[in-house]
Amino acid sequence: MSVFDLSSRIVLVTGATSGIGYETARLLAERGATVLVHGRTAEEAQAATDRLVATAGIDAAQLRGFGADFTRLDEVKAMAHRVVAEHPHLDVLVSNAGVAAPERHTLTADGNEIAFQVNFLAHYLLTCLLEPALTSEPGGRVVNVSSSLHRTASIQWSDPHRARRYSRLAAYAQSQLALTAFAADPRVTAVSVHPGICKTDLLPLYALNGTSAAEGAAHVVRLCDPAVEIVNGAYYDCDQRVEPAPAATEDRTVKRLTKLADQLVGQHA
Repeated sequence: MSVFDLSSRIVLVTGATSGIGYETARLLAERGATVLVHGRTAEEAQAATDRLVATAGIDAAQLRGFGADFTRLDEVKAMAHRVVAEHPHLDVLVSNAGVAAPERHTLTADGNEIAFQVNFLAHYLLTCLLEPALTSEPGGRVVNVSSSLHRTASIQWSDPHRARRYSRLAAYAQSQLALTAFAADPRVTAVSVHPGICKTDLLPLYALNGTSAAEGAAHVVRLCDPAVEIVNGAYYDCDQRVEPAPAATEDRTVKRLTKLADQLVGQHA
């Protein structure tokens, strides 16, 4: 991969305290970007920035820590307002934070199935609230870190929280289909990427073995480069642009998903 200079870019990476998110933050900072490092708590975000300075030799002035628990939409909202206040010009949002759906059906304090909220609804709310800051200049974009498992999914419109029939794999896949389809929302320029099967906390959902988180992160970082031209709603499998599941680009699905998401996060928007 060619090394590109990102010294004028400001990038927010969600879920940046471990795995692909941490490696994405490292690679972006090594290329000169100012990186807003999101963690579940302010302490976890600070620990990640300290580690980047100590072990990767990143200049501390390039890093800012932000805490928000994505199982709480009020915390997502508070973080979004802080980002817009401190960084009114944001070049890239990398929507990476994610959880594997638990074995047992679990609702958040907001009343949403936990994987659907953390993997999709929180990013939906964050993106909508960051819209004023996300630059409309060429190169400004959202990169949704999605999954090939979106192909196995269907969105249960009448029961998105899967209260009636719960399967952790189906719940996780549904959240990834929603995130992939959200890239086709016309309000912002966005793409989604499956970074490959990597050795992260989500590996057990896919396989026994995977590539390094840094290899997965390289595919994410490539899409943050303003020199890489993107088409809104495009889906990448590693570094190859491929067609996502048909539902992910259907106009009707995207509109229906927007309506559902607005209802589920509406009281916080």
